[in-house]
Amino acid sequence: MGRDKAFLQLQGRTLLECALTIARSISDNVRIVGQREKFAAYGPVIEDLYPGQGPLAGIHAALTASQSELNFMIALDTPFLEAGFARYLVEQARRSGATVTVPRVAGQVQPLCAVYRREFAAGAENALRQERNNIVPLFATFTTHVIDDAELRKLAYDPRMFDNLNTPEEWDQACQRAQK
Repeated sequence: MGRDKAFLQLQGRTLLECALTIARSISDNVRIVGQREKFAAYGPVIEDLYPGQGPLAGIHAALTASQSELNFMIALDTPFLEAGFARYLVEQARRSGATVTVPRVAGQVQPLCAVYRREFAAGAENALRQERNNIVPLFATFTTHVIDDAELRKLAYDPRMFDNLNTPEEWDQACQRAQK
């Protein structure tokens, strides 16, 4: 992207603020995974225990620090995620009892918009120690409840809410979309 995505402004709010608003619609106990000096002004911060190993390290750090059984994880670069869907996802996690509850859109699971039980931390740590940083293969080793396209359509959720912003072109498209 060439810039820190957390502080990009969309409709007068940073992407970090958008993500925090969604997370706080679920719980008052919200933590930010990242660098303390960068994010401390926005809320409690948890730093990676395995720095430089990507999103799995962030999930691991959050779960290790958590006292909650269910933990909603959201990436800050999905500004169109709907709070209602986040609450639905948590409810499905509660009902299913699965270790991971995750949406799948167009065949792609969305591990950075998912609910994880704390037990996932042990599998994540094992993978991180072996420098296997990909989240999705771990799902095969845990009970995973998938919310698929058909369920999203039935609930009238737009699957584009999972569009994330990784390139300047995607950022430009998001800005245009937000103006509509």
